[in-house]
Amino acid sequence: MVSSSHEAMHRIFQEDPGIFARTFRALGIPFGDPVAVSLLPTDLTETKPLERRVDTLLRFDTAEDDGFLLAVEAQGKKDSAKPASWAYYVAHLWAKYGTPPVLLVVCQDKTTAAWASGPFAIGPAQWPALTLRPLVLGPHNVPVITDVSVAARDIPLATLSAITHGREPNADAILKALASALKTVDQDTARIFIELTELGLGKAPAAQIWRDLMAADLSFFRSETSQRLRAEGEAVGVAKGEAVGVAKSILTLLDQRGIEVSDEARERITACQDIETLFTWLARVNTADSTADLFEDAEA
Repeated sequence: MVSSSHEAMHRIFQEDPGIFARTFRALGIPFGDPVAVSLLPTDLTETKPLERRVDTLLRFDTAEDDGFLLAVEAQGKKDSAKPASWAYYVAHLWAKYGTPPVLLVVCQDKTTAAWASGPFAIGPAQWPALTLRPLVLGPHNVPVITDVSVAARDIPLATLSAITHGREPNADAILKALASALKTVDQDTARIFIELTELGLGKAPAAQIWRDLMAADLSFFRSETSQRLRAEGEAVGVAKGEAVGVAKSILTLLDQRGIEVSDEARERITACQDIETLFTWLARVNTADSTADLFEDAEA
């Protein structure tokens, strides 16, 4: 089963592909900023009944060269089978698109990051046919962003910092800076990176710190949300409009997290008119494993 941390570690490159070049330029590897980025299908399955999927696949077009493909893999631990899969991805992408592929592996601990850096020699020791050299991001090289002004200038990078350092002692300071920086952006942008941070932290101890920070700032979140919901609900009444909007947000987030929603659960969410109950369910979406987790107090 794919974890929430796994999803966030590669999805952040979909939200802001430019974070790739910005991060590695700071590390001395001069990738050019993209002038265009295309999200490509992640299904690398051959005609044989063997399915292979890279986590995120992007095409970068740059002004400096002919561009490249960026395959992003989120890796939570050492896995001896992965280098073979990664080599397949790189070779397949080169053969399919004729565009130079770059493999990026994102990790949350230094041990996994050191292993993932390779290089991995493929073939006999006398003459390896292929040497795989992934680029790796993790706690060892992603900037530690604890300054609010720095975080506000680059919210995606601050989010990546929070995710990759989520198991480090400095996670608390990073999350506090990010929480404050998110108040400087619009509501929709803030919601995306609040969710990515929640997903990325997974079950790390820092996840509770993030939930506490978001709970403390819930009045900010609710006030912004309420303004939008009131506008949407004017035609049918403020109270009903708020309930409909929050119910829609709950269902959207459940869908984004891949949580199955039965007809009964969907009916229960959409039929609920109690705004406080709906906000309670909304706050639980990012930590729920099923819709039953949303309703647990009522079921008791």
